[in-house]
Amino acid sequence: MAFLDFSQPMAGPAPVASIAQGVSTPTDFTQQEWQIVALARTDGLRSLQGPGRFVRLGRWIFGEDTNLTLASERLEALRRLAVEAWHRGYAVSLSALAAFRAAGFSTAQLELLLAAISAGRHARPRRSFA
Repeated sequence: MAFLDFSQPMAGPAPVASIAQGVSTPTDFTQQEWQIVALARTDGLRSLQGPGRFVRLGRWIFGEDTNLTLASERLEALRRLAVEAWHRGYAVSLSALAAFRAAGFSTAQLELLLAAISAGRHARPRRSFA
């Protein structure tokens, strides 16, 4: 029987070293990365696009210069994939997967992320129109 530590939010299995190659590959996320995944739940798909006309006009008129992307490219790639996964499940875009892998995340982390988000999506309360 396997043991999962449910005291941590979205905790996955413990990291396991690769026996075949003798190289340890990361199979879990840091606490900060899990926070990014949790915050991505409230982001809309529109947050993945650049600013629209009205936002650019408001910046031009009022001089506001707000940037909603994360400063770290690694964390931004994680956020983008998490936003897509929260809205589309396993049907995420290939470009998001490529950016996630290019940011240095492993396949085990991808599987853990998609499984955790899928479990969170199914745990959402559904509206009943009765």
